[in-house]
Amino acid sequence: MSASIPLWPDGVPSAGVDPACTDQEALGMVPTLTPVVTGGAGESRPAIIVLPGGGYMRHAPHEAEPVSEWLGSLGLASFVCRYRVWPNRHPAPLHDAERAIRMVRARAAEWGVDPKRVGILGFSAGGHCAASVSCLGQPGSPDHPDVLERQNGRPDAAVLCYPVISFQPWSHGGSRDNLLGRSPDPELLRQLSLENAVHDRCPPTFLWSTADDAGVSIFNSLHYAGALRRNNVPFAMHVYPTGRHGLGLAQDVPHVRDWTGACASWLRSLGWAA
Repeated sequence: MSASIPLWPDGVPSAGVDPACTDQEALGMVPTLTPVVTGGAGESRPAIIVLPGGGYMRHAPHEAEPVSEWLGSLGLASFVCRYRVWPNRHPAPLHDAERAIRMVRARAAEWGVDPKRVGILGFSAGGHCAASVSCLGQPGSPDHPDVLERQNGRPDAAVLCYPVISFQPWSHGGSRDNLLGRSPDPELLRQLSLENAVHDRCPPTFLWSTADDAGVSIFNSLHYAGALRRNNVPFAMHVYPTGRHGLGLAQDVPHVRDWTGACASWLRSLGWAA
């Protein structure tokens, strides 16, 4: 595993912050990309960037490097993006996820990556961030002075693990408040309820959740899947009958841990995994 790389070495672009925050360490958070498994010279592996969950308040460690190492075992290059969280507000996390995708594409030859096969994987609030960049990510600007900003910021595949999707009406209140504040604009709530943002250019998507997840309602995944279907976006969805929120790789939950096998099979169907 390599050292973490600042996503914005020339200075993190300004975004809204919680005006009540006085925690200077939190205010000074530097978003990073950590290469965990990369290809060798001359290789051209598909790559997936992992966005750990944490309610847009923190980054859950068990949803970060361990997941990236599992992806590496499938023959993929893999990275962890630690995007901005509270007290930063939208669009900071979205911009960080876009930037991570652009960085992997720009440095594809160095990291043994196929720049046309760069995916995203997110858990919980990280799933909301992954779905956000899937739906709202922007193509590159060919004439931009920053070479990274010339790269496409949209992923080529997405894996959403018990994702937060909607801020109305099945909202995870903590994620919503941390990202948008306690009194967000109703139109922004609608836009970032991502079942409303799906379009036919969204990437192929794999979703999984547990039916009785008490933290993030299964209706988030169900309605996102419905939106994908209405827009003719290929997807696979797995719902396990029971299991607490935040399972990560779920290695200690026998009836759920097969999600990694199901996801690996889906990645093979795309021609991504070994």
